[in-house]
Amino acid sequence: MPRPRTFDEDRAVDAAMRTFWANGYEATTTRELCEATGLGRSSIYNTFASKHDLFERALARYIETTTGAHLAILNDRRLSAMERIHALFAMIIEAEQENRRDGRGLGCLTVNMTVELAGRDPVAARTLELDVERRLEAMRAVITAGQRDGDIASRRDPGTLALYVNTVIAGIRVAAQGGAARDALEAIAATAMDALAHSTAANGSNTGI
Repeated sequence: MPRPRTFDEDRAVDAAMRTFWANGYEATTTRELCEATGLGRSSIYNTFASKHDLFERALARYIETTTGAHLAILNDRRLSAMERIHALFAMIIEAEQENRRDGRGLGCLTVNMTVELAGRDPVAARTLELDVERRLEAMRAVITAGQRDGDIASRRDPGTLALYVNTVIAGIRVAAQGGAARDALEAIAATAMDALAHSTAANGSNTGI
């Protein structure tokens, strides 16, 4: 009969998530995972098989909670399209303030792992790719609705605008990691909102940079 576990597996995954988030995948050692989770090396490997297996669980947990919260805002039909996008920016900026360490934000685990692993870890790359697809589809739907309702004046392709907003969000996360203050992050978000609120020229210039 297998010995019953004497620890909270969900808490262990959450603790590991925070450790990978703060340090990155490669830089996180087994010792640091043991310290963060309160588990011994044998308990970690008996439960999660490998560091990579634990990382996959941690990444999935981050996506479940973070993307879930973002999609809840984007799918809130009580708000206009611009209100939803503004609320999403506000949530992200607030999260960066709450997660600051030594004056710097933690950024986004999915953005961090895209930079670190997407080119050489096919499992992580696929997980990250699917997450981006979900985010972009939700943002594209909001922007399409906003253009239809007249809330978003830009006439650029909704998919292109969704990619733009998603890229701005990633930039805000990176800027926070670099130590940018709240007002700087809010200015970045406000500039993106302005780009959505104003129509592009009808003479074809909207296809250029």
